[in-house]
Amino acid sequence: MRKLLALALFLTSATIFAQGTITGTVIDAEMDAPLPGANVVVTGTDNGAITDFNGEFSLNVQQGTGTIEISFLGFVKEVISFNVSNGATVDLGQIQMSPDADALDEVIVTSYALAIDRKTPVAVSTIRAEEIETRLGNQEFPEILRSTPGVYATKGGGGFGDSELTLRGFNSENIAVMINGIPVNDMENGRVYWSNWAGLSDVTRTMQVQRGLGAARVAVPSIGGTVNILTKTTDAVEGGNILMSTGNDGYQKYGFTLSTGLLDNGFAATVSASRTTGNGYIDGTQFEGYSYFVNLAKDFGDDHQLSFTAFGAPQYHGQRQNAESIETYRDSESGTKFNRDWGYRDGQVVHIEDNFYHKPQLSLNHYWTISEITSLSTAVYASFGQGGGGGWGGVNKFGIGSYNNPNPYRDGYLQPVNVDRIVDENVARGALGSETYLRASRNNHNWYGAISTLSTDITDNIEFIGGIDARYYVGEHYTEVTDLLGGRFVFDDDDANNPVVMAQVGDKIDYYDEGTVLWGGAFAQAEYSKDDLSAFISLAASNTGYKREDFFSYLDTDPLRETDYQNFFGYSGKGGANYNLDQNNNIFANIGYFEKAPFFDAVFLNYRNDINDEAKNQRIFSAELGYGFRSPNFRADLNLYRTNWRDKTLVQSFQNADGSSGSANILGVNALHQGVELEFSYRPWENLTFTGMGSIGDWRWQDDVTGVQLFNDEQELVATVDLYIEDLKVGGSAQNTFALGADYEAIEGTFIRLNFNYFDELYTNFDPNTRNNPELGQSWEVPAYSLVDFGVTHDFEFGGFDATLMGNINNLFDTEYIAVARDSGQYFYGFGRTFNVGAKIKF
Repeated sequence: MRKLLALALFLTSATIFAQGTITGTVIDAEMDAPLPGANVVVTGTDNGAITDFNGEFSLNVQQGTGTIEISFLGFVKEVISFNVSNGATVDLGQIQMSPDADALDEVIVTSYALAIDRKTPVAVSTIRAEEIETRLGNQEFPEILRSTPGVYATKGGGGFGDSELTLRGFNSENIAVMINGIPVNDMENGRVYWSNWAGLSDVTRTMQVQRGLGAARVAVPSIGGTVNILTKTTDAVEGGNILMSTGNDGYQKYGFTLSTGLLDNGFAATVSASRTTGNGYIDGTQFEGYSYFVNLAKDFGDDHQLSFTAFGAPQYHGQRQNAESIETYRDSESGTKFNRDWGYRDGQVVHIEDNFYHKPQLSLNHYWTISEITSLSTAVYASFGQGGGGGWGGVNKFGIGSYNNPNPYRDGYLQPVNVDRIVDENVARGALGSETYLRASRNNHNWYGAISTLSTDITDNIEFIGGIDARYYVGEHYTEVTDLLGGRFVFDDDDANNPVVMAQVGDKIDYYDEGTVLWGGAFAQAEYSKDDLSAFISLAASNTGYKREDFFSYLDTDPLRETDYQNFFGYSGKGGANYNLDQNNNIFANIGYFEKAPFFDAVFLNYRNDINDEAKNQRIFSAELGYGFRSPNFRADLNLYRTNWRDKTLVQSFQNADGSSGSANILGVNALHQGVELEFSYRPWENLTFTGMGSIGDWRWQDDVTGVQLFNDEQELVATVDLYIEDLKVGGSAQNTFALGADYEAIEGTFIRLNFNYFDELYTNFDPNTRNNPELGQSWEVPAYSLVDFGVTHDFEFGGFDATLMGNINNLFDTEYIAVARDSGQYFYGFGRTFNVGAKIKF
């Protein structure tokens, strides 16, 4: 810590000696509009800058004469000469860049389906690498999107990587997350576990949030939108960086990135790695994580390019799984940091609930420029997940009790668990085995896939894009004994093939099954672009096949041990258009309908091979209108959306007369998500930029579902379902959010940031199955809250290298607020004031 602070103090004493300053504005020649995010580099050096949202850049140079190189996705590189006197500023004026149909990056844009400003008719927000680098600090990766319309990002229970993201009121199961065009949502349940991608912040080039239908070219789109993360590749400038960072609660991060740039022989490589550790803001959430990223690319010069990428983020962290009542937090010495899910053994921390996982992803992309009008992009990929989440088994000795009757396995009310006492009891049991033990729910998987996209110009104004999307996934699920807590073994009788097992550490107990998902899809899209009008129409179809094999619930000889594939056919159709009224104003609209297969657990019921024959596709209709304004100093986007989600997957359990359990699919559960979103940026002076957004949503369940009769296998009426949900607000996400930010360059190279976020109409999340009483009514509305974040960035030269100092204070005023609310009256508070300081040296 002291070494890092000493380095920071030494770096701040560096003095800048520049020959002069070069400024200019980069323009898209075809659209006659600013080109934000273009790379500007002094030829032969690593001295560079990135254009802002007005396409403007400012670059200090050491030499009086030379050239700068300007590059951007899908455009011909521009080389501009400069001549500057000592201390002077030279404005190069407008620099026009022309699209390059043969460029590798153009193929990348086509493959990854990044939205293009004033052309792609979708609501989109783009986060650049510079923003992630300077603003993220020690926050969770999704939190960089907090000031994006429609987004609600929380830290969940507060463990490392346990963050949660919702978009327009839809959770991660209904948001498509793609990395370099490859989907990463879990194939069985659709979820995204951000701890698997902790290292992406170091190598992300662009992150786009496409709300609603989006521009992603996959067979079936998501409901809420798409988060498309594009990592660094052959565009990386030669050189690298070393980063060091520290923060509250023992947070430490060290890492490096190294890039060759695009060499004369067409080869390029980027390597990045980091280590992150800390005690965690929440009690008992210590963590240790690593990340690595490798990209190797080769341009063969004969219209073929290859790019290989491998990345992963192995990690281990303690978790807080149990939300608490407000009274519990108030009674705790730790306040809102209280966590019941940990304790001490032999003076060392033991995590009762934890998470450990490693999900490396490998991909090989081939780009082929077949002709001047036709190109083919193909990606084959694989990921191999190993790990799971820990917890306890046997007798629960980890409750908190009450003030007057505290849990005897804690040294006082709301104190950590005394694990030594549990160990002593298990030792005394001897041949009886462990009464209480620790276990892990393992969720390993092997996932293979391929996406291939063909693009060809039918005419000068019409482009056809079509492709296939194939995926094969096998998920392995079982409980593993991880700690006997002093005992000799654990009795288990859940394996039908081995009725009595004295399990040791590493053995499987409770359940053991595999789920297989076979996905095949195809899509076709026609895009029209001429003058100020661009439009598209897209059709897609897919088949999702689920199969389950159970190794514990059935004898090896039982034919019911393995099911046949349960297939669900889905399709989608969408279209949209954008029209540029003039160089400042544009309007767009899109509309679409699609059907989405139910998730794995809705098809196989009761954690067995019991097939839900009535499982149906979910049906979604979405429409949107938008308006955009662009001027040299001001830009704004306004859009209205309406998404109707029909036949949301809902399964209700019941008990048969013989005591066995049954389940049935409940149809007619519909929700309407509609709202208005505004996003703007205003630059009154060269050194000051204001940003802001407002998002007002109206998300609610539509109709009561009453009189639904449930029959067992003998067609006997066993229950009647009544769900009273009409006009109840959809919970789990703030429906109204507002943000305002300011970025001020106080002195040359020193930027001060202040960001304000406001969250309102956050209702507790509830399961519609629980609303069987019309008197229950609306769920509790969490008090509105606001957060203020403060940051400083200082760029300077150190020993011939470019360097950056970064500091962030999140929740500057230490606001106490509830971020996650459950209908059971249990909550997770958000983090109080946290801080992070770091340094990056570029070479």
